[in-house]
Amino acid sequence: MPWDARPPGGAEGGPEGAGAARARAQKQCRKSSFAFYQAVRDRLPVWLLEDMRASEAFHWDERGRAAAYSPAEALLYALVHDHGAYAHYLLATFPRRALAAPAAGFRCCAAPGPHVALAVRYNRVGILRRILRALRDFPADERARLLDRRGCARVEGGGTALHAACELARPECLFLLLGHGASPGLRDAGGLTPLELLLRQLGRDAGAAGAPGEPRRRRLLLLDLLALYTPAGAAGPARRELLGDRPRWQRLLGEDTFRWLAGLAPPSLFARAMQVLVTAISPGRFPEALDELPLPPFLQPLDLSGQG
Repeated sequence: MPWDARPPGGAEGGPEGAGAARARAQKQCRKSSFAFYQAVRDRLPVWLLEDMRASEAFHWDERGRAAAYSPAEALLYALVHDHGAYAHYLLATFPRRALAAPAAGFRCCAAPGPHVALAVRYNRVGILRRILRALRDFPADERARLLDRRGCARVEGGGTALHAACELARPECLFLLLGHGASPGLRDAGGLTPLELLLRQLGRDAGAAGAPGEPRRRRLLLLDLLALYTPAGAAGPARRELLGDRPRWQRLLGEDTFRWLAGLAPPSLFARAMQVLVTAISPGRFPEALDELPLPPFLQPLDLSGQG
């Protein structure tokens, strides 16, 4: 008789038999889970992955029962291993379930689905674009809740996906999020907005001897992108730091950007024109409508298409 057909306590239904059966079930779940992990990592065909997901038990759910992976949990695997075809299938077939919160064993807190932030952390531009496309059909409040999800204060610093994009210098991800309506004014557990976090990192870069040029260049590009969606004088607590070391920040940021961030002047006419152009694009047409705009050079190198 196979293990899963035995009565709960063995021949007598006692606790020892139940414990042994549970141990065997947990061992089988671990084997199945590792097999699924390998299959997604090796980017096996979507049909095979879905057949595995539908026919195997992979983990123990909140009620202590062996369970299959939900579309949300499968999407986490697809994100980690950059399986674009599988992510596309899950998002097209189960958009709400794929972006729902995964089981407790897959998250550190009760925050909404972590998929947007995870796509930023792994720099999955193509999959992020598909996630954001799926969110277009969600009600506005639900879409905002997922876009502006705050991560765990202990593990993710309480930041949003925009904070992660600034922390990790992901300009493509940042622009996609801003264009789809992510809020640039939210603060992380340390009280910093994405803009303030970025300025702090730029300050560290400038103070580090031999700081690499490419990370600094990307952070300045992030600053340009944030400027398109941020009102004048929004640097907040960073304003005192900017004015306290004015020559260094003027040299690093340029006079126009410095004066705007320090609240000494409005954005330049060019910057204001670009703000109006870019923010006029509805999330439902972003980023496709960018092709219709006369973009400045600092936006043209961005690859927002990705591979998804």
